[in-house]
Amino acid sequence: MSIKKMSVFVSASVLGLATSGLVLAADPVPPVAAKIKWQETRHGEVVTDDYRWLQKKENPEVIAYLNAENAYTEALTADIKPLSDKLYAEIKGRMKEVDLSVPVRRGSYYYYSRTEAGKQYQLYCRRRAGADMAYDDKLAEEILLDQNDMAKGQKFFAVGGSSVSPDEQLLAYTTDTTGYRQYQLQIKNLRTGELLSDSQPRVTSMAWAADNKTLFFVQEDPTTKRSDRLFRMEIGKPPVEVMHETVEQFGLQVSTTRDRQFIVVNSNATDTSEVMLLAADKPQGQFRSVLGREKGHRYHLQHRNGELYIVTNKDAKNFRVVRAPLATPDSKHWQEVVKHDPDVLVSNADLFKDYMVITEKTQALNRARIYDFNSKQWKTVKFDDPVYLAMGAATPEFSATSFRMSYQSPVTPPTTLDVDMATGQRYVLKQQEVVGGYDASKYESRRLWMTARDGVKVPLWAVYKKGVKFDGSAPLLLYSYGSYGYSTEATFASSRLSMLDRGVIYVQAHIRGGRDMGEHWHEDGMLMKKKNTFYDFIDSADYLIKQKWTSAGKLIIQGGSAGGLLMGAVVNMRPDLFRAVHAAVPFVDVMNTMMDASLPLTTGEYLEWGNPNEKPAYDYMRSYSPYDNITRKAYPAMLVTTGLNDSQVMYWEPAKYVAKLRDFKTDKNQLLLKTNMAAGHGGASGRYDALREGAFNMAWMFSQWGIKK
Repeated sequence: MSIKKMSVFVSASVLGLATSGLVLAADPVPPVAAKIKWQETRHGEVVTDDYRWLQKKENPEVIAYLNAENAYTEALTADIKPLSDKLYAEIKGRMKEVDLSVPVRRGSYYYYSRTEAGKQYQLYCRRRAGADMAYDDKLAEEILLDQNDMAKGQKFFAVGGSSVSPDEQLLAYTTDTTGYRQYQLQIKNLRTGELLSDSQPRVTSMAWAADNKTLFFVQEDPTTKRSDRLFRMEIGKPPVEVMHETVEQFGLQVSTTRDRQFIVVNSNATDTSEVMLLAADKPQGQFRSVLGREKGHRYHLQHRNGELYIVTNKDAKNFRVVRAPLATPDSKHWQEVVKHDPDVLVSNADLFKDYMVITEKTQALNRARIYDFNSKQWKTVKFDDPVYLAMGAATPEFSATSFRMSYQSPVTPPTTLDVDMATGQRYVLKQQEVVGGYDASKYESRRLWMTARDGVKVPLWAVYKKGVKFDGSAPLLLYSYGSYGYSTEATFASSRLSMLDRGVIYVQAHIRGGRDMGEHWHEDGMLMKKKNTFYDFIDSADYLIKQKWTSAGKLIIQGGSAGGLLMGAVVNMRPDLFRAVHAAVPFVDVMNTMMDASLPLTTGEYLEWGNPNEKPAYDYMRSYSPYDNITRKAYPAMLVTTGLNDSQVMYWEPAKYVAKLRDFKTDKNQLLLKTNMAAGHGGASGRYDALREGAFNMAWMFSQWGIKK
């Protein structure tokens, strides 16, 4: 079909949706995307992609098609709008609109964020420390960034990162106004409030040198979005490039050690890393590689008293901690601090003047262990709930004697606490308030273990309101992710109460592809073992049905991004197993994306998914790619959500997926595509707008369960 004919066809669809109000309300007709044959030969296979034209964002007919899909979704879901509005009011009603984060001391100030009623965004603030460096809320507040003012006139607004100079007079921060996650660097003089002219595009990380006038920053490539160049910039002078990472699988990140002695540059790929150091008081010097770059060796480090503490996977799949002199950090001089344990993943080592905190994960649960350098004693910080998330929560001062942690569980709202590193005593500083009252005793969370088809035991966690029946009649939402080594964590969500209070069971599966059970868990769900991720999810769903937690007619599944790939893969494999699916910003057009090295993030992904330019990897990826494996059969009801400015998973992946699925599927179940035309990968940026998106998604799922109020 010619472009001209396509234009008439799509425009007619849009016109019909826009003008046939009464007819549309009675019998909505989905838009049908035009087919324009595109072919390419890959490893001898002739590949046809009829919807490749949707990748041309600048084509007005692409926007017309997305708007037509949005109009169709709005028409088909008009009947759930009252429920969506009710859910929004419920969820918003539980949110403490005027709130303050727990202040954290950095230097002579306490830094915090706060929110105001009716305003979409946070304010970043600080107060000077009071007597004995204690926090004193009677001292004057200084507003560093009022995001509400900054967001005026913008459909999307987000602050990426921020960093205060050592003398606390300059603030470097980054902002995004499209959702594409390309951040503009700005520097603010905190004495005068003036924005300096030293602005730079596409900045992904930054670190101040000790002279208070030199800023190191990493810039991403405008096309591939790979963070590949490090610059040094003196205030008022043009930046100077000091490093270019030429290997496509690696990306750079710059930071400082906690003792502020060194600027640290990490160059990381999926399976290999390299760390380079520069004395923070010698910003004009040369960075020095600590251990070079060895294929398969991953490590990161901190500095204390002339020694480097290195978290390394050398001879330790789940990592161990060693220390070595700064001058001779090679493995010949290593002294073991934390031994390797095949059942315990060492995630991080936080170094302080008198203490070290090791963050670990075992059996899909986090814990912290504190070492006292003076007493040479260890203390373990762990919690009693069957499932929970406990993690470090910013302790920037090297001289700190308390370690700040964040704790939550599916029945416990996020709680900020300080742990006295000398005694192990815990002090709760704040627990997130659930407005209107919340009684945790009405709910229950559990750890489940499912045996997968290959005999591996996979953990799950569940939360539900007490009294729910386990006879197969309960509606159940099963969520997972399973990629990049990201673990599935047992978190609290006040919005989830709207589901639990209506009898819905919520479950997350710790499927392979994450690091929930250690490094091997990731390795067993990537590259040529990726299908384990999908099998684990399907087996988890089967387990829940067999154990009468739910039934196939009551089971809805949800996943986003790489979890959206999971959704697409499992509905191709077992469409009979699920009532409905919410796939958010789904990575479903795997082959077309991974075969195009010019697209953002593609080449860096080869080490996670495989390089499809190699035939074995191509064949394996081709066998599970959701877009490439759609066939003529019945599919569950599906809600697919995306953002026009998504930089992680381009909008066209879900758009093409829906267009093809609509052409192939043989059922009459709902298939909806909803595109946020002003956002990216994370959806709406304002907190109230984000709640509305979540309320709509929940209302749609309720409609599939038959829950009407």
